This record gives sequence, structure tokens and C-alpha cells, in this order.
Amino acid sequence: MTTVELTEYGPPVTVPLPDEVGRSLAVSRIVEAAPDPYRSGCWRLRAGGKVGAVALRSPGHSPVTLRISPKVPVARLFFLIGYASNPHIHRDGEVGVAEQDELLPALAQGFDRSLERALRQGVLQGYRHTEEAAPVVRGRIREADQVRRHHGRAFPVEVAYDDYGTDIAENRLLRAATERLLTLPRVPDSVRRRLRHHRGRLLDAQPLIPGSRDMPQWRASRLNLRYQPALRLAETVLRGLSVEHMSGRITIDGYLFDTHKIFEDFVCTALREALAQYGGRSALQAQGVHLDEAEAVRMRPDLVWYGNHGIPRAVADAKYKAEKPEGFPDADLYQMLAYCTALGLCDGHLVYARGYEPSATHRVRHAGIRIHQHALALEQSPDELLAAITSIARLMVEGAVAPRPPQESVRHRPREAEAPRW
Repeated sequence: MTTVELTEYGPPVTVPLPDEVGRSLAVSRIVEAAPDPYRSGCWRLRAGGKVGAVALRSPGHSPVTLRISPKVPVARLFFLIGYASNPHIHRDGEVGVAEQDELLPALAQGFDRSLERALRQGVLQGYRHTEEAAPVVRGRIREADQVRRHHGRAFPVEVAYDDYGTDIAENRLLRAATERLLTLPRVPDSVRRRLRHHRGRLLDAQPLIPGSRDMPQWRASRLNLRYQPALRLAETVLRGLSVEHMSGRITIDGYLFDTHKIFEDFVCTALREALAQYGGRSALQAQGVHLDEAEAVRMRPDLVWYGNHGIPRAVADAKYKAEKPEGFPDADLYQMLAYCTALGLCDGHLVYARGYEPSATHRVRHAGIRIHQHALALEQSPDELLAAITSIARLMVEGAVAPRPPQESVRHRPREAEAPRW
């Protein structure tokens, strides 16, 4: 088996690969892949914002495992994920991955530990509402459905009832996440054995339909309190970028995280929590924002903070890495300028991960708008990260109450008459 080690946004690596495998990687866009112009049979691979591990298998060739490591420590990455999921539980110890330096084993180990704690007192039971056509009467007969579907026949009977047992949404979710982890590469054998044991205890819960993107819906309560850390990790497992497809004769299977989305979700959630103390409300992925009066150009800022009367007071956008498409190297600034113009704000805030963009403030000519760039150092401790977010939130509030600076007036002085030339 060939293992290729890459680092998120690191330098390209040249590795010998079959052309079929290289082309499959290029098409899948898991990484940037192109033939090496100087070495025959080799491909240049460069990782972007996706981290994790994938396995590529092709007939006649040994399997290739692609491992992409994040730039930030694994424990810090899981803190960002966990905080975005539930801001009230945000310590590394809740996941238990501090000793791991690889993403996928850390995820599997953290979920295994949370699942073991959840099942320590037994498998949770509860009521599940069921509506079905049954050969016997059970619970309540759904008369309207009976008449509409069976046209006067006595059987089957359309019934509705509440069944008490272990086949509930919480156990379905845990079983689905367990089975997903068991299919992934680079999960340690010791963790696999424990996950198989946990799956055996959850077999009474119905499995999810293969290929379905809908997860069982559950609500936090006193009854499922011991399940909640495992349930949130299970949602993380199932919401990740699961890679399962065929490309020609190549089978690609693995699990990836999008660091851009992780960072954006964390920043927006943390800003919302920090702004709560100032009143008003914060809208994530705010809707109803349009650039033009005809409302034909719709925009969706990452976060808009509204005052007590529903008036926009501040706007922020989280960018893990600056977007610099060809011909528009400052696209993020143009986007924020459009947000401020549409919302009538004099300050806009862009939050980047430190190392990609510096902290700076840009004053827009003749518009009276300031665009602030904030650089967030992800290598900081969780408390330091949250303190930095709190500082950004305070700046947003201070900018919201400050009067909008007057627009610069452009004065044209008449040119002095030139002396005639003889």
C-alpha cells in the first residue's frame, strides 16, 4: 500500500502514481493533481482546504492512501467543531482527542469514548411514533387514511401508535455514525473492535437508508443528557465530507473535513454568543438582504447583528483564507463593501485565520465606509480564542454606535491661467 502525506495548503508533493489514479484525483478535486512535467509516471499533488484521509483502489494496482493533515492541532480543530455545534460544551476533554495527531483516528477514538460513556448505563429507551398499515388493530385507527387508501376494505388497517423501546432517533443516529466509521481507512484496530461491540448493542435501532442525507431528528432533554456528547459527535461524523464514489475503475472511499466551513461556523457561532450580551439579535446567513432596490440581487452575509428595533447595526463575514480569483485579488473587500452599502452601515468586519491575511483597516474613498480585517490565531488555547472573538464583537458594537463619518467632498480648484508663450 502506498501512503501519500500532505499538509493543508502546503507545498506540492511529487509521487509516482498510475495515470488512472492521478486522473481520478484530479476529477474528484480532493486535491490539486497534475502530471509532473519533468518526471514520467509521477503526479504533483497539493492539498487545499480539505483534511482527512481517503483510500483509492484500482484493479491491478496496490491501494493508495491519501492523508491530509490540518495546519492547526487536531484537538484545536475538534474544539472549533464542538463549539459551533454546542457553545455551552466546548472543552477538548469532551471529545478526548488531545493525544492524537491524526484527524480520522482522533475522530474515531473520540466518538468511541463518548459512545462508551453514553451506553454505560444501558441503551436508552423511549417512545417512537409510528403510522403504518397493519394486519391487526393497534393504537388509533386513522379513519381518513383508511377510507382514502383502502376504499372500504377492512384490512390492512391504517393505525397510529407510540411504541416504547430502543428503536428511537438517538440510537439510530449513534448506529449510523458507528457503521460509517467502521468503513473508513486508518481507524485503529482497537477502536474498530470497540465500535463493533457498540454496534451490537444498537442493532435494535433501524439503520439509515443508504445514500440518505436526512439524519434522525432528536431534541435535547433531561432523559437523553448522557447521550448528548455522543450524539453531537455522531452528527459531526455524518455531516462530514464523506467520499464514496467510482471514477472509472477507481474506487474512492474516505472521510474529509472542510476547514473553511469549520472556521466559518465557529466564528459566526462565537460572534453570536459574544454579541448576545449587548442585546438585539444576530442572524447567521442572514436572508432578506438585497443589493438593489428591485431586490433582484440577493446577498447572504455570514452574520448580521440587528439592534433592538430590527435595524442592522453590524455585519461580519468569516473567511478562512482570502478569496483571490483571477482578475479580482481583493474580492472579499468588494463583497464586504456591497454588504455595508446595502445595509447602510459604516463598518464591516472580515475575520480571517492568521497566516493568510494580516489585520488591517481600509477606508473606502468618498463612501465613509471602513472595512476591518481581523486575523484570528487558531493555535491559541480555547479561552484565548474566545477572548479574541469577544474583542472583535466589542469593536463591532463600538462601530455600530459611532456616527457615520461624513463623505469626503472632492473639490476641484480652477487651474491658474498659464502665461501665453511667445
